[in-house]
Amino acid sequence: MATWHEVETQAPELAARVRVLLDPALGAAKHKTIATVRADGSPRISGIECTFVEGELTFGSMPGARKAADLHRDPRFALHSATVDPPDDAPQRWPGEAKVAGLAVATGPLPTDGPPGEGFRADLHEVVWTHLDASGEQLVVEHWHIGRGVERVVRG
Repeated sequence: MATWHEVETQAPELAARVRVLLDPALGAAKHKTIATVRADGSPRISGIECTFVEGELTFGSMPGARKAADLHRDPRFALHSATVDPPDDAPQRWPGEAKVAGLAVATGPLPTDGPPGEGFRADLHEVVWTHLDASGEQLVVEHWHIGRGVERVVRG
């Protein structure tokens, strides 16, 4: 697994594109979605917010939330940026979507200056940026996986 800082070191351009779509401090939408694994093994999708703190991708959960219980039992997660449609008149201007996946590591109570809850940091094994090519006609998927580096797939 890798910290966000390690991803930035290994894949700086991809990490920068993904961070713009995840980090509210850089203008990203505040709300994202996270997938966790329920006790019966089925997926759960929940709303979530994330931040970047000292080279780590972090997120939290309100007290008693099912997603926190899921992550304690099975730390696997996938986090997805906000989804917006490409502009009809210039689809190539679409910023795309970001996805990360890995294991959530509990970090304890959230800081007291915000609402109560529990914090997690992400140990990552995958970072993905899906976007359109310069013509706006082909889908491009750029992804980093631990141990493999950055790969690019064009679909169209």
